Amino acid sequence: MGQRRPRLAKPTLDKDLEKFSSVEEATRQMSRGLAAPGTALLFIILVAIFAAAYVTGKPGAVVVIAASGLAAYMAMNIGANDVTNNIGAAVGARAMTMTFGLGLAAVFEVAGAVIAGRGVANTIANGIMQGGMITSPDVLIWAMMAALLSAAVLINVATWLGTPISTTHSIVGGVMGAGIAAAGLSAVKWGTIAGITASWVFSPILGAVIAASFLFFVKETIIYREDKIAAAKKWVPVLIGVMTGAFAGYLALLGLGELVDVSAPVATLVALLTGLAAWRLLIPVIARQAEGLENRNQSLRTLFRIPLILSAALLSFAHGANDVSNAIGPLAAIVSAAQRGISTGVRIPLWELIIGGLGISLGLLLYGPKLVRLVGAEITKLNPMRAYCVSLSTALTVIVASWIGLPVSSTHIAVGAVFGVGFFREWYTRHSRRRFEYMRVRAGKELDTTEPFERNDDELKRRYLVRRSHFLSIIAAWMITLPAAATLAALIATAMFALFV
Repeated sequence: MGQRRPRLAKPTLDKDLEKFSSVEEATRQMSRGLAAPGTALLFIILVAIFAAAYVTGKPGAVVVIAASGLAAYMAMNIGANDVTNNIGAAVGARAMTMTFGLGLAAVFEVAGAVIAGRGVANTIANGIMQGGMITSPDVLIWAMMAALLSAAVLINVATWLGTPISTTHSIVGGVMGAGIAAAGLSAVKWGTIAGITASWVFSPILGAVIAASFLFFVKETIIYREDKIAAAKKWVPVLIGVMTGAFAGYLALLGLGELVDVSAPVATLVALLTGLAAWRLLIPVIARQAEGLENRNQSLRTLFRIPLILSAALLSFAHGANDVSNAIGPLAAIVSAAQRGISTGVRIPLWELIIGGLGISLGLLLYGPKLVRLVGAEITKLNPMRAYCVSLSTALTVIVASWIGLPVSSTHIAVGAVFGVGFFREWYTRHSRRRFEYMRVRAGKELDTTEPFERNDDELKRRYLVRRSHFLSIIAAWMITLPAAATLAALIATAMFALFV
């Protein structure tokens, strides 16, 4: 037997180069981890400079600049935690990529905040604390600072833990807790709080009902039809027309309403005409897409891609209009108190809305992907048809709330819509006669048997399409967020009053 050849040791130079490579890789990984916080900090600094251009030379300039940076921090947290609801369903259904969804949401969030964000921001700024109860501008300023800081920190922690919570709960609780710390229980408009709280109960139920209704329509008119492609060519343009009309009416009433007075009947007419035009224009587009598609459910994914993208864009616009108030409402109150003292009405200037819209979009781009995956895949399985129903339901509910100036939680609505879709699927699977006949015929063809198709009711009853475990965690989060924000804001406000007032 020959002797084993000794293993040659690696040259010292190779070992040293490997060490350098390891160090470089570690440095790259650390740089990636620091890139997002560094970008966020840079944005806050740029916002402070941007705000300084508007308030330098005016009363309370330093306070306003600091509040603008804090509002930017709050806006980024809203984007990181809340905007996931806008595209989570579409990404979870694989109708769009994560990158495309993030870019789409970012653009429409800014547009919604700037064009139609004033109505709900006024509610946050003026509608929660009683006028006349806080007579000192300094007390009001630091109360709103405490509300912003407490809400932002709470949302930041929730995002870090990977838990979607209501950013609207957070800021309303923050304003309420800071108001109580400033002037006692009588400082809060409890009637407004009761109305907002009722909307948090009503809105997820409404979102669930609307989503289930749309899914019922899709199943009855498209999915369980003998010729699915022909049915889709007929009804998908109608669905897009409904969505486009709602978006146009919303823009006319809230967006153009900032420039010219648009009445509800005129906005309704705009919605009707735009919806009819979109329906007519999309008929040939959908027909071209349907060419050559097989008559099966998988083919419907292609035809629902356009409406799902449009619904995600609409939802992002509506969310920007509604939830920008969570960052900008307190900022507007601070700016008003610093420059004009205590006043009954707070004006929302454009530069504040720009800060809120850009902050929400940046927060989504930096920290959103983690929760997008969670919302899109954890509760129930989504395909493009179900995701479309969730997105359209959430958008319509948020639009109505923004129209009447009522802060609602898009998290509540979106989650309610997802649960509505899941529970409706369970009910429909067990009770739909159309589905039963469709499956009987299909089974008869596939199995080539003369025996009748029978449902196994026991098996269907055991088949759950919604994860029940999420109920407890979601309900707990909804119940805890507001009191936690109020308590934290009261503590921070008390400390700020001792230091600065």
